[in-house]
Amino acid sequence: MLLVTVLAAAAAVAVIGYRNLGSPPIEGRQTAFRVVDEGRVEVTFQVVREQPERAAVCIVRARSRDGDETGRKEVYVPAGPRSVLASTVVQTSRRPVTGEVFGCSYDVPAYLEPVTTASQPRPTK
Repeated sequence: MLLVTVLAAAAAVAVIGYRNLGSPPIEGRQTAFRVVDEGRVEVTFQVVREQPERAAVCIVRARSRDGDETGRKEVYVPAGPRSVLASTVVQTSRRPVTGEVFGCSYDVPAYLEPVTTASQPRPTK
């Protein structure tokens, strides 16, 4: 009985360790940024995903000299290649000094998904 308990505990630790230390299913990395002006920064980033057939969303943000977040933007990444390079401009409340990717997810909010003719209701008379 003790052996079964120890094996179950070891299996649980292995699963938790893999989830926390294993490679993430989707990852976004800033590859470049350019301060456009006093209120905007352009951020170029790479998205690498295990499920390229799924769309994703990445949160991109800007920071000021003191490290405060001064702007944030959600960027829709359509299904496509496993590795994608994207770029966006983030509006800021103060002069930005850097832009970065906060994180990416497969949980795309409905308001970000593009509208297709198939998903639009037909007009009624």
